Amino acid sequence: MTEVLFTLTFAVAAPFWALMILAPKWSVTARVIASPWIVLPGLVIYAVLVLPALGEVLPAVASPSLDGVRELLGEADGAAAGWAHMIVFDLFVGRWAWLDSRERRVPSLVMAPVLLLTILLGPLGLAAYLIIRGRWTPRPAGAEG
Repeated sequence: MTEVLFTLTFAVAAPFWALMILAPKWSVTARVIASPWIVLPGLVIYAVLVLPALGEVLPAVASPSLDGVRELLGEADGAAAGWAHMIVFDLFVGRWAWLDSRERRVPSLVMAPVLLLTILLGPLGLAAYLIIRGRWTPRPAGAEG
């Protein structure tokens, strides 16, 4: 079951990434990505993996140590939960960057590699977007586009 959930985690997020990267100007993309609930499938997978092990997880995260986190993530369930955690947060950050980039009119060709970096190495994708976003100013309130 754990391996299925691990595999399913990226599969439920991939369509949203595909919309943002491959169809950024499609009206359906804007409507779908507007909802923060796009992370719900991954969040459910995370909950299914973490909630049964809450007794082990809470002490490891409430008072983290390298050995404790290593032990937690060293098990199949822990690794799958860690993966789901990353996928959910990376998607949420990617969604924010995509929405913000639309507001700022950052070109899609600039955003595609940033979003790809966010998928692969989440915090570095966020850093890349934070660096480039200042080059474009937000649209005035009420502006269409």
